[in-house]
Amino acid sequence: MWIADLGNGRYKNPILYADYSDPDAIRVGDDYFMISSSFSNAPAMPLLHSKDLVNWKVVNYILAEIPEFRYRNPIHGCGVWAPAIRYHEGTYYVCFPMPDEGIYMTTATDPYGEWSKPVNIRPGAGWIDPCPFWDEDGKAYLVAGVAKSRIGYKSVLHMVEMQPDGMGLIGEEKIIFDGNLNDQITIEGPKMYKRNGWYYIFAPAGGVKTGWQTVLRSKNVFGPYEYKVVMRQGDSPVNGPHQGAWVDTVTGQDWFIHFQDVYAAGRITHLQPMSWENDWPVIGVKKDGNDYGEPVMEYEKPDVGAVYEICEPDTTDEFTEDTLGLQWQWNANPDSDWAQFGTDESGNVSDDGSYIKLNAVGRASNRPIGDYRNLLLQKWPAPEFSCITKMNISGMADGDNAGFIHMGMDYLAADVTVKDGKMEVYAVKGVQQFDCDQAYTKETKELLASYDNLKEIYFRYTVKKTGTKNYVEGGLPVKEAPVETVTIEISTDGKEYTSPVSVIAKAGRWVGVKSGVYVSHDNSAENKNKGFVTVDYVRAFALLEIRARDSSICLNSSCSPISTWPSAEILIIEARRFSISFKEPSIFNDNLSNELISTSFIVSLPIGHSLEQ
Repeated sequence: MWIADLGNGRYKNPILYADYSDPDAIRVGDDYFMISSSFSNAPAMPLLHSKDLVNWKVVNYILAEIPEFRYRNPIHGCGVWAPAIRYHEGTYYVCFPMPDEGIYMTTATDPYGEWSKPVNIRPGAGWIDPCPFWDEDGKAYLVAGVAKSRIGYKSVLHMVEMQPDGMGLIGEEKIIFDGNLNDQITIEGPKMYKRNGWYYIFAPAGGVKTGWQTVLRSKNVFGPYEYKVVMRQGDSPVNGPHQGAWVDTVTGQDWFIHFQDVYAAGRITHLQPMSWENDWPVIGVKKDGNDYGEPVMEYEKPDVGAVYEICEPDTTDEFTEDTLGLQWQWNANPDSDWAQFGTDESGNVSDDGSYIKLNAVGRASNRPIGDYRNLLLQKWPAPEFSCITKMNISGMADGDNAGFIHMGMDYLAADVTVKDGKMEVYAVKGVQQFDCDQAYTKETKELLASYDNLKEIYFRYTVKKTGTKNYVEGGLPVKEAPVETVTIEISTDGKEYTSPVSVIAKAGRWVGVKSGVYVSHDNSAENKNKGFVTVDYVRAFALLEIRARDSSICLNSSCSPISTWPSAEILIIEARRFSISFKEPSIFNDNLSNELISTSFIVSLPIGHSLEQ
């Protein structure tokens, strides 16, 4: 879907075009592990693995569920914020904040296995973005930022001594840096390291969409700290650039992983080369006249001492496994009976089943779809794409509703409702609003179609970039932010799609847009029987710009489009099959005979391969 590895020893940014927000990463031997925030979605904190810093896959989640009872319901914008991962004396540590509850620590000796029950090592609201640090003398420390919405002030970093086992704090908390006293407003996301006798704290400032990367340093763990801006957007298209992690390679190279906020798609992940000048890091590439680096969009891959295969996080799901795919998260802490695996289309257990059965979850009659607990969601995997979902709805009972949802602060759902045996399909649009952090949702419904007897329904979900927009965030400009239009269509046969409904995509509360499926029940006394749906597949496709000249075709970035070449029209038929018809058949000619060879053809690829490959 999105492949950063160019296959020629170079890579392009972002390395992940998906909402892996607030990344932190470490190297252990020749393995790299990265985690990200997840807010109120569960399982929480995806753990990604790579061998070369460019190709990543989700391999686990740190938390099976968010460790507080209230997260059995979605609380948009709360939950698990920016975490940190460290490896110390054979143990992996993940420290994460929940801004209303405190700072938590969890550990594991096997990162692919089950992590320990989180311990709240600093109860109370306000502290965020914690990072543990172990010094050479055996002492340990914790550095953290603050959330103004919870504590009344911002732009301040705290330091406190920590128990060497990471399970508690020692002594008095001290302010080590106040960005309000200089030009480092909104400094946050600190990550702590040591090099050449210097203590370093990497911390972005200036705001998520408009800021820069700052580094503090001191010879004393509690300061005083001096600071330097080490990366700015400059002439690059990478606004922010925001918080991340310093990692090295076995060959001695230094690299920096960080995110860029691209609005609807969320916070996508970049990889920058890093060097040192006078014991200060330079992140990105330094241009003449600057004392800081700028982000690169293409660069030589890290030298990790070996070459590894190209991969990408999973998106398409045929539901052939006996567990939920790692690309999926629920809208809140799940119950064990929400989903069953290894079923057939009727929901019965089958040894060779390729369906997931979703049981209807009761709800209050006035609860908006965007607040359903059991929305099964995954991140956007690319800047433009389409996916097709096949759902069997014959198991639904009166009072049930099910469908496909585009989930953001402004959301859109194609919703099938069963009432008195009749099936009605609605376009449901919701707008989540936040007033002093109190959320409420306005929702509207429009009838699209009615059916007396319908067994299966297909949903086609398409995301296309339809323009750009200039913004002002915190008094600073963001130029040419992408504007994406989302369209959902329905079909009864998987061939002809009708009733398109569209919305301009808007990110959720601190999170990028997600999409997925659900089934719910109105929970009223007259409708006690709850039904279910089965989902056969969710298949994702890249939207490709195809241009042709003579007997060659160019696909996306594989060549530079020439404006005089006519664009092809693309119809997605099946998982990796495309029907391509050129508007001007004469362009697809044999160079030797100059006679027409073909006006249309089919390109078939195995699942897991892109057309570019």
